[in-house]
Amino acid sequence: MYKFFAFLDRMKYINRWSLMHSTKTENIAEHSAQVAHIAHALATISNLYFDGKVDANSVAVKALFHETSEVLTGDLPTPIKYFNPAISSAYKDLEAQSNQKLLSHLPVEMQKVYTPILMTKDEEYKFVKYADKISALIKCIDELKLSNKEFAKAQQSILAEIKAFKSPEVDYFMDNFVSAYRLSLDELD
Repeated sequence: MYKFFAFLDRMKYINRWSLMHSTKTENIAEHSAQVAHIAHALATISNLYFDGKVDANSVAVKALFHETSEVLTGDLPTPIKYFNPAISSAYKDLEAQSNQKLLSHLPVEMQKVYTPILMTKDEEYKFVKYADKISALIKCIDELKLSNKEFAKAQQSILAEIKAFKSPEVDYFMDNFVSAYRLSLDELD
């Protein structure tokens, strides 16, 4: 009996933003799907508008699995995760060990397929990191739309981090897609 996919199914129980009051709880399964959509879009934007040669499907798969370690570790809030270099390094090691443990719950042949997805932080992975930050911004937008001022400072910090990427793909996405997240359903129609 292999347990890998049963572990992944538990992503729906791991909530994000644990230090913040949220009007709507967000779990890492929902978050990972959103990051996959955005990462695929960023890779596509790179290919269409900036002469990129990125495998957008590979980027989307890496994004879909980017939080898997958290089914064993839980979601460590960003202020703690990056409090100092020692904690950050230790947490990266913990994530790697968690992913190794998850991979051990697959047949050996499948481990060869999933190991690069869970363990490789290659050139494509930057799009996952960009998308992860944009997803955090969208969470702030959603909360602020519902008058939850708890996310006002977080939005400012995240916007500054996004600008610091200096990525043409991110800038394109921000300029052309993000403002639509501020619209209601009727306004989207």
